[in-house]
Amino acid sequence: MSLTTLDIVTLAFFVTVWVSYTQFARIRARTTYSLSHVLRQLRIDWMTTLTRKEHQIADASLLGNLERTVTFFASSTVLVLAGVLTLLASADKVVDVLHSLPFTADTAPEKVQFKLAVLSLIFVFAFFKFTWAIRQFGFVSVLMGAAPQYRSTEFTDEQREIFARQSAKVLDQAGHEYNNGLRSYYFALAYLSWFLHPALFVIATILVVSVLYRREYRSRVLRALLATKGLEPGRINQQESERDAQ
Repeated sequence: MSLTTLDIVTLAFFVTVWVSYTQFARIRARTTYSLSHVLRQLRIDWMTTLTRKEHQIADASLLGNLERTVTFFASSTVLVLAGVLTLLASADKVVDVLHSLPFTADTAPEKVQFKLAVLSLIFVFAFFKFTWAIRQFGFVSVLMGAAPQYRSTEFTDEQREIFARQSAKVLDQAGHEYNNGLRSYYFALAYLSWFLHPALFVIATILVVSVLYRREYRSRVLRALLATKGLEPGRINQQESERDAQ
């Protein structure tokens, strides 16, 4: 197998953009309102309300729905991964299909096998993210069961708040892992364009990042979620930023 210089550069560009955007989103969420930021606040509100409710049946049902959604993606990832690995044994047929498409760069079975192997690694990464999210949602279930009782006098308001914030952190981490798994799917879609042409691969990668950025920082749903707390998209004020850091 011999990758061209253009192939190597585009693959390096893809990996760099993926890693850079992940770090960018994590850092920017500390200073700018985003879906991650507002959902973190709503999760804190949820856990705070939980410690002041007599019954938690509805909360357990909501958490179960979240866990089932992540489980669906985890099981689907296994099926997709099985399909990709199956294609590795039929690289010749894949090459024939690619050659029948217009604007497809010259390729060879060995190169297709390499690309499929990398694609399988992307879905392996997604599977690990989804399964770790499932485990963390399970941890939240345990925390719900151990939450201070509504009529209990053994816990002060401060202790209830600490419990709620720490439980929300676990729930938030589960949400982040789920988001990382979904992000892997987005970038995998961009990666598929590499089978056609390296230039198309670069364009698709940029489009995926643009879509992710817009949904995280410029979407209508972000405005609606922020409006529930009387906020608007933009930079986080210093007072709230200090409170989030606690």
